[in-house]
Amino acid sequence: MSEKQLLKGNIAIAKAALECGCSCYFGYPITPQTEIGEYLSLEMQKRNLAYVCAESEIAAINMALGAASSGAKVMTSSSSCAVALMQEGLSYACSDELPIVLVNVMRAGPGQGYIYPSQGDYNQSTIGGGNGDYQTIVLSPCNVQEVVEMTYKSFYMAQKYRNPVILLVDGLLGQMAEPVNFINNPYEEIDNSSWRLDGAKGRPSREIHSLEPEQNKLNQHILKLSEKYRYIEQNEQDFEEYLCDDADIILTAFGTMARVAKAVCNHFREQGLKYGVFRPKTLYPFPYKRLRELSIKAKLFIDIEMNLGQMLRDIRLGVLSNAQVSFVGKPVGDWLKKEEIISAIENIAKECHASL
Repeated sequence: MSEKQLLKGNIAIAKAALECGCSCYFGYPITPQTEIGEYLSLEMQKRNLAYVCAESEIAAINMALGAASSGAKVMTSSSSCAVALMQEGLSYACSDELPIVLVNVMRAGPGQGYIYPSQGDYNQSTIGGGNGDYQTIVLSPCNVQEVVEMTYKSFYMAQKYRNPVILLVDGLLGQMAEPVNFINNPYEEIDNSSWRLDGAKGRPSREIHSLEPEQNKLNQHILKLSEKYRYIEQNEQDFEEYLCDDADIILTAFGTMARVAKAVCNHFREQGLKYGVFRPKTLYPFPYKRLRELSIKAKLFIDIEMNLGQMLRDIRLGVLSNAQVSFVGKPVGDWLKKEEIISAIENIAKECHASL
């Protein structure tokens, strides 16, 4: 095992991308993810790889489209309001079935917002702002070690499913430094020779495009994409459970808020109360199945987010009417502290007539 390195989340993403064989990066500086492009601007030049600081985020995502169509391993990164500018390009990439990794290191919004901590891009990532019936795969790490592991997984899943993958990172995590062990990339290489555009060379010509004037062909294409999404939903749901087996009350959270939720859970466990934590690691596909299983035994679910409840809709869809669901959160600013959450949960539990 290699020695651990103390790395910021942003730098860990950049280093892991190079380990995955990322050969093209297109981006535009915006806090709090600028270090990703800054690191790659030097390292990719050393390795004779393609690095472009684009004139805008719209340009960056469209450059990524072109490079991905040639079979290159492509990454772009940005933040929140700038990712909003990429939504049309993501819709194109899904329709064109192009494997692009997009890193979103979140900042506060709506609009331009600021660099305060926030988790306000859940809806933007899982539902999207582009047109048509499409889905992007969304992975959510909670520590810098997972940032590395999920960067590896992002490139693999993008190539495996020929679909954009969003690595959704809290701004806090992008700026946080933690010890990281750079294990070898555990994922196999995916052969893309059957679809990439690299010159006919004696074979029949190919084309990649989303414009389809013939109605039946467009319907067939969209239905084929839908079948792929259903397969992903059935086979790629991922999550972490913490003390959930006997829990009467389960806290749900994604990203770094799950770390605070674990501390809250430990506080109540020390009082002899049966609390647990459920963390989705894939925000799409969302782990509804396991959440529904847990809701058969648990009395109350309390969703904790650094927003106004964007994941709450998915928690309710998972739990249905099996248990009560409540929420603790705020949109931006100082990170939700353990003491704040404990106080809010005590009030919620009393109101819900759940045993403390």
